[in-house]
Parts: sequence; C-alpha cells; structure tokens
Amino acid sequence: MHCATRPPKRKRGHQSGAAARTRLFGPARQCQTIRYRSAEYAIEKIRSTLGHSRELQSADPAAAIAPDPMPSGPLAPAQAHLQASLERVRQRIRAAEQHSGRALGCVALLAVTKAFGPELVASAAALGQRAFGENYVQEAIAKIERLRACAGLPELEWHFIGPIQSNKTRLIATHFQWVQTIERITIAQRLSAQRPQALPPLQVLLQVNVSGEASKSGVAPAELLGLAHEVAALPRLQLRGLMAIPQPGLPPAAQHASFAQLRELLENMRESLRARVQDASAPLDTLSMGMSADFEAAIAEGSTMVRVGSAIFGERP
Repeated sequence: MHCATRPPKRKRGHQSGAAARTRLFGPARQCQTIRYRSAEYAIEKIRSTLGHSRELQSADPAAAIAPDPMPSGPLAPAQAHLQASLERVRQRIRAAEQHSGRALGCVALLAVTKAFGPELVASAAALGQRAFGENYVQEAIAKIERLRACAGLPELEWHFIGPIQSNKTRLIATHFQWVQTIERITIAQRLSAQRPQALPPLQVLLQVNVSGEASKSGVAPAELLGLAHEVAALPRLQLRGLMAIPQPGLPPAAQHASFAQLRELLENMRESLRARVQDASAPLDTLSMGMSADFEAAIAEGSTMVRVGSAIFGERP
C-alpha cells in the first residue's frame, strides 16, 4: 500500500525501502516508513489513522468484500454457478437422507471455504448458506472480521476444522462458535480458559483417527473415552460429539466401515457420559463426517454434518 500523493523526491544516492513496507503520512505530510507484524494489523492501524471514511486498497484477497452480498436482481454468472453448485450438493444430501431412511433436513451442510476470499463466502450467504468451516486461523479471522462489517449480511456460524496450535487457541476461542478438531486435553484446557465470558460456550467435537494413519490427526479410539470425560468437565466448552477424516480413496465398503466405527464410538461415549451430560439443549448429537467425495456413505452411517468444499466452490486456488 502506498501514499495517495507523490512522496518527496529522494536525495541522490538514497536507496528505496523494501516492497513489503507500508507508508503513512506523517504530521507534516512527509512519508514515513513503518513496519508491521502482519497485513491485518497494518490495515487496522491505517484505518485508525486515516479514518473509516477513507477507502483502503489492498492486494490481499482476504481484504476484498463483494460490494453487494445480497443481490436482489438477476444473478451474475459467478453467482449463478455458485447457486447451481450449492443446489446440487443440497440435492445430494436430501437424496442420501431419503435413501437411508432418515428424516429430511437432519444433516447440516458445512461449507468449507479455506483459501477462498470473503466475497465468495458473502455470495454463499446470500444463497442461504450460514455455516462455514476454516482450517487456517489468520486467514479465517481476516474473513470473519471483514464479513462482520459487511452491511446486509446475515449472522454466520464459523467452525474451526484444522489442526490447532497452542499459540492460536486464544484467537480460535474468541472468533469461532465451533471447534471440531480437539485431540488432546491441553488444547481443550486452553480453549476453555480463553473463551470470553461474554460469549456462549464454545461448541466442540473430538477428532478421532479412525483409520490409524500415523500422519492423521486425532485421538486414538482406545483413548477417546478418557479424553471425553476430561473435556466434558471443562467450563466454557460444550462437548457435542465427534469428527473424523477417514483415509481418502477407500472403496465403498471401507468408507461405510470407517463411518460406522465413528457412529459406534459416539454411542459408547454418549452412554459413558450419560450421568455427566444432562443439558437437553446441547446433547451429544453431532457426527461431523463426510466430504465432497464420500458424504453419501457418511449420511448412510449416521452423519449429522457434512463438510463440503470443492463440490460447492471448485478446486482451491
């Protein structure tokens, strides 16, 4: 980002600063060079300096918002394509519910928007999608904050679905309504301690490594009940169920087996925690399993939430 007017001429022999630096006007309208620790922090500092009436230009796609996220006229081609993709996914969910003998509408759709800008989230929200999943903390918070300030946009529900680093728990606890990837008690304890008192309890899922892959995140099935009892005892967290990412590319029978295993683990956990979980408004009722390529099998085995990205938005940029 650069000054809006021409800066003073450099003295002969003066070397220009790094391209990543941000320039602001000083008191005498002299340009000064300031370093910031992140693009998001720089944007907020510039906004406070120039005032909110000044338009900020940024090459960061996470800073861009569609000017009219709730269009009332004919849809633009990109919006029409997104609408068609969303409807195809919703039809697939309804067909899977019906085929499995489950109630229509019992499976929630979580739209996974990692690597996509806030303008696409706003477009999906305009088409009725409300719940969104993000994998990367800083990218997600840039979107969340931009979209919260977007006039006419409905309230959105944000789920964190990526690996959790200890130094990011405060940001997650502050900005998200759901966390689906708890796999160890130390992370749960940090989220509990850092969840602001002004916000409702953080809805959480335990991630289970059902495929036993060494490279996969998640608690081992044999250790699940111990972790569940510890997490259920923490304040400011509401344990809601389980999440898993089975090995991709499995044949249909193996897909069903992985999803059935997670369902059985939830049933066992529910029974084990029966005396502790008494809140009927937030029972152990959530199985987050199934993605673009396999969510029909997940629904057949009891999924209550599918996480879909590419089937809605296309391949990630």
